[in-house]
Amino acid sequence: MMRDFRLPPTGFGPGTQGSEEDDGLEFMAMPEDMRTYVPRVPEMEGAGDVSAALALIEEIAKAADAVGGGAKKFTFDLSGLDAANRSLIAETMGEGEVAMKLFGRPALRVQESVFAGVWMITGSEIDRIEVGAVPALARSRAFDALTVPSGVEPGPGVVNAPAMLTELDEKSASYEGELHVINLTLLPHTEADLVWLDERLGQGSTDILSRGYGNCRVRATALPNVWRVQFFNSMDTLILDTFEVTEIPEVAIAADEDLADSARRLRSVLEAIQ
Repeated sequence: MMRDFRLPPTGFGPGTQGSEEDDGLEFMAMPEDMRTYVPRVPEMEGAGDVSAALALIEEIAKAADAVGGGAKKFTFDLSGLDAANRSLIAETMGEGEVAMKLFGRPALRVQESVFAGVWMITGSEIDRIEVGAVPALARSRAFDALTVPSGVEPGPGVVNAPAMLTELDEKSASYEGELHVINLTLLPHTEADLVWLDERLGQGSTDILSRGYGNCRVRATALPNVWRVQFFNSMDTLILDTFEVTEIPEVAIAADEDLADSARRLRSVLEAIQ
């Protein structure tokens, strides 16, 4: 089994502290921007009859409370709303931190609203809001192979990838809910290792981007419960690169307390509108 690998510390002891003439210490730039919740109070002047949208927002708040309390999910169809009501829903929901692309038929785009756990799902024939920890299709469709895994043998420069693949195969086959992580940032590997692993693992049908401090990019492989999870700082520098064996990475999941908070915020917006 591959284990986390750390290089021994260097640069300690007598003579390693430098002198006054040395240049100042240089550190990796820290992220500067972070998305935070900003109350959204839609402009209501001249909006017309938007009673249907207001009623729907109240139902979404109730659903967020229910999911935060243990319910699975609720779905709301937007296709019956007229332009004014749809516009109010869109303006109220805004765009939150997490976006997804779900490949397959139909291909879908998922955008989390500014209310965690409230997801807007659009496609050629689907236009709805789903309230849940994560959209159901992001789970169920994730490991449908978009790119079929290859059986190509390791070539020149492939050193540690075969051992990693063996570990991922074993953890995938025996997965029973316990998270397992292979941290590529700490393990020695070559560029050829990563290329070969991508070919052998294939590509699944769920891609996720989470934006907070920098970006987190999550991609399902075609191997069940195996995800590539990469964290970038605000300068788009890769700072953590991992494989996670899990149902879906935690970075994409809205927690129960987040859903309860979304319910409160939605009701605050309704009070401000009304």
